[in-house]
Amino acid sequence: MRYGFDIGGTKIEMAAYDAQLNQVLCQRVSTPTGDYREFLACIAQLVSQADRSLHTQGSIGIGLPGITDPRSRKQLAVNVPCLTSHCLADDLTQELSRPVEIENDCRCFALSEASTPQTERLEVVFGAIIGTGAGGGLVMNKRLHKGRNGLAGEWGHTPISAQLAQRYDLPLFVCNCGLTGCFERYVSGSGLLALSQHFGHSAANVPALIASYRQGDPLAQHLMGIYIDILASALASLQLLLDVDAFVLGGGLSNVSELYAQLPAAMCRWLLPGTEPAMVYPPVYGDSSGVRGAALLRQSWQ
Repeated sequence: MRYGFDIGGTKIEMAAYDAQLNQVLCQRVSTPTGDYREFLACIAQLVSQADRSLHTQGSIGIGLPGITDPRSRKQLAVNVPCLTSHCLADDLTQELSRPVEIENDCRCFALSEASTPQTERLEVVFGAIIGTGAGGGLVMNKRLHKGRNGLAGEWGHTPISAQLAQRYDLPLFVCNCGLTGCFERYVSGSGLLALSQHFGHSAANVPALIASYRQGDPLAQHLMGIYIDILASALASLQLLLDVDAFVLGGGLSNVSELYAQLPAAMCRWLLPGTEPAMVYPPVYGDSSGVRGAALLRQSWQ
């Protein structure tokens, strides 16, 4: 059995999968965010319950937002502050008497979506999250590529081009990471809303803007054209760098069905002449991909 954990700021989802990746158990509990020992006890209780119910000791993978320092192995987790500065993988390994692997939740999404019927024959798959933020993961031959600093896939913190900024007279937004002009500040949900406000649209939120776009509102359609070109620029850059076979989008904006029809053609404007754009797919497992990808971690390092 494989156990996957998806740790969020409000809830923990734990799921167990058999050898064929059929989900056989799923539990959800509130996340203890303020006390580290309470957090460890919560994970240990979920594992113990699953072991007893399934009459086995499952392997354990955990996906959570934030960063694991590759040298100190300590966590930085803004959404679950009690984990910051602790060696969570080491402490859980000792607590549970088995190895525990931890990875960023965006990369768990990518790992899951690179192992589905629509991607199973592809060698290089990039999972690109466009939700609250913009993150992702690179999967090569079904193995997650982590990188020397554990940063592979952080495309959201690369800068938009001067050509984009000039073409649309874009403001240079300051990112929470401390850099300026990061793609995340334009292609995430909050980024799209910031763009709409900058150009004077009255939509109070992204769903309202998408509704206006679908109703034929000229300004909303202009804004979505800008948004698609910015996102296409980012994906095309990744394709030129990595020669990706396919992108799988995740996060709230991945539910905008129009993206899948328009992005490939928009990417061509940013690719070398004659280059065929990579396929752009919607997620197969969606919100469940994080916990499924976490369950796959034990077999997916390189």
